[in-house]
Amino acid sequence: MKIRITSLLSMFAVVLLSICAGFFVLRTRAQSSQGESHTILYLHGRIYTNDPEHPWADAMAIRENKIRCVGKIDFVLLECGGNDPAAETIQLRGKFLMPGFNDAHVHLGSAGAGMLSVQLNGVATIEELQKRVADAVSHHKEGEWITGGGWDHTLWPDKKFPNKDQLDAVAPKNPVFLTHVSGHVAVANTLALQHGEIKDDTPNPPGGVIERDADGHPTGMLEEDSAMSLVSARIPDLKADQRRRGIQLALADAAKNGVTSAQDFSDWADYLTYVQLKEEGKLTLRITEWLPFISSMDDLLNMRAQGGTSDPWLRTGALKGFIDGALGSRTAAMLAPYSDDPSTSGILTNDPDKLRSMAIERDKAGFQIAFHAIGDRANHVALDVFEAVLKTNGPRDRRDRVEHAQVLSLDDLPRFSQLKVIASMQPSHETSDMRWAGQRIGPDRAKGAYAWNSLLKSGARLAFGTDYPVEPITPMRGLYACVTREFPEGGPVGGWQGQEKISMDDCIHAYTSGAAYAQFEEGKKGELKPGEYADFIILSDDITKIPPKDLAKVTVLRTVVGGRIVYPTDGGSLP
Repeated sequence: MKIRITSLLSMFAVVLLSICAGFFVLRTRAQSSQGESHTILYLHGRIYTNDPEHPWADAMAIRENKIRCVGKIDFVLLECGGNDPAAETIQLRGKFLMPGFNDAHVHLGSAGAGMLSVQLNGVATIEELQKRVADAVSHHKEGEWITGGGWDHTLWPDKKFPNKDQLDAVAPKNPVFLTHVSGHVAVANTLALQHGEIKDDTPNPPGGVIERDADGHPTGMLEEDSAMSLVSARIPDLKADQRRRGIQLALADAAKNGVTSAQDFSDWADYLTYVQLKEEGKLTLRITEWLPFISSMDDLLNMRAQGGTSDPWLRTGALKGFIDGALGSRTAAMLAPYSDDPSTSGILTNDPDKLRSMAIERDKAGFQIAFHAIGDRANHVALDVFEAVLKTNGPRDRRDRVEHAQVLSLDDLPRFSQLKVIASMQPSHETSDMRWAGQRIGPDRAKGAYAWNSLLKSGARLAFGTDYPVEPITPMRGLYACVTREFPEGGPVGGWQGQEKISMDDCIHAYTSGAAYAQFEEGKKGELKPGEYADFIILSDDITKIPPKDLAKVTVLRTVVGGRIVYPTDGGSLP
C-alpha cells in the first residue's frame, strides 16, 4: 500500500518514528539475544560441570551469555564478583546445577503440530482411539481433516494395526489421517484414501507399502513416507498462526524439561518460524536445523546460505536421509527375516547405490550427513556409504552420523569407531521397545540392540536425544533407560541385555557434550567451563546420587539459556 506524505514535516516525523522504532526493536533483540550484561553469581550449590578435569564446583559466575568463572566460592568471588558493584547473587542453598541438555534428535515442527491435533500417545485400546477421534469430529465441520498421532498398537490387547473401517465408524464425513508413534506408518479412513487417490489397483510406491486385505482392498494402513505422503500431501498446511502457536508450545515443553539446545529436522516453514521468533527475542532454545538429504544440491546450497552455519541460536547443520523404517512396524530393514514374522525383512526406503552417489556429491560440498538407520541391514548400508565417501573424497573431520542405530550386526559395531561415525541414539526407545523387541529380532540379534556400552568400548562417540515427539522430550526417561535398561516400573532384573548399560556420567556426557560434538559445537556448550555458553539447569535432586527409580520424580526448577531464564517464564526465585 502506498502512503502519500503531503509535507516535509510529516515526512520527517515518519522517518524519525521509524528510526526510533527500529532502534527500539534492535535494542530489544540485542538484549534478548545477549542475556544479562551484569555479572550473576550462583553460590553455594552442588554444580556438576561435566568437565572431566574439574567435575564439581560450588559457585559459578556468568556475564553476557557466557560462563566467566566456575569453581570454589572464594575463587569465583575473587576473580569474577568483587569488581562488579552491580553483580547479582543467587543462593543455590545446595541445589544441583548442571549443563542444559542438548537433544541430538528432535522434530519440533511435528511436536507443535501434534499439540494442535488429536493426541493418541498411550491409548490402550482401539476403542479409546475411536473415542478421541469421535471427540475431534464433534469440534470440526463436515469435510475438515482430522489429524493426529502417537498411537502404538503394541499396547493393545490384539496388537493389530487399526484400519479404515474402524475410523469410518466414528468419522464417516471427515477425512482422517493418524500417524503411528514411530512416524513410519499411518492409518487413513476411506475419505482420506480417496483424497490420496488410493484404489485397489494403486501400486506400492518405491520404498513404501499400501497394506491390503485378502481381497486386495487397501486397509487404510500406509507404510513409510512414500506411501504415507500419498495422503499426507493432501492435508492442508497449518496456517501461519497455528504453526507458530504449536512451535511455541513445543519450545515451552523443551524449556520445562531442561533442554537448552536441540538438533531438529522439521519443515522449512517451521525453520522460518524459528527465524521470526529469534528476531523477536522469543526463541528459548538453541536450534540446529537439519536439511533434507534428498533435496537438490541447488536447494541445499541455497538453504545453507539462507540459514547460515554459525549463529549461536539458530543455524543449519547436517543433511538428514532415510534408509529404512521402524522396528515397531517391522519396516526397519533387517539382514534376515523378522523372528516373529518370517514373511518380511523390512523395507529399504532408498537404493544403496543412489545413496552412495548422492552422499559423495553432498560430502564434496562440505555437508555433514546423518542417516536414519534402525535395522541391522540399514546400518550396514549406512556404514558402507560412509566408507565409500571416505575412500572417494579422502579424510576430513566429517562427523557423519547414524540416527538411531538400534540394531547392529556385531561385525558392524567396531566400524563406527573405525570410520569415525557418530552413533546418535535415543535411550528411551529401548525401554519403550523392549516389550516386543526381543520377539521381533530374537536372542542372537538382541546382542547388538541399543548397544551403548559396546559402542563406547569400541571407541565410538555417542550423542543422545529423544526423537521428540516419538518420545517425550524429558531427558529423565532416557537417563533411566541408560543406566537400568528396565521398564519404568522395574525389571527385568539387571535390565534387558544388561551388559549394554552405561554409567550416569557417560549418559549425561552423551546428552550434553557428546551431542555438542555431534554438531561441531564442543567447547561452546555441554560443559560448565569459562567461555562456554551460560546454558544450564537447576534440578530438584542430584541425579548423580539418587536411585534411578527416582529419576522420574526429578523436576526442573530453572532453565537458563544464554544467561536468560527461559523456565519458569516468570523467572521466579528458586524454591
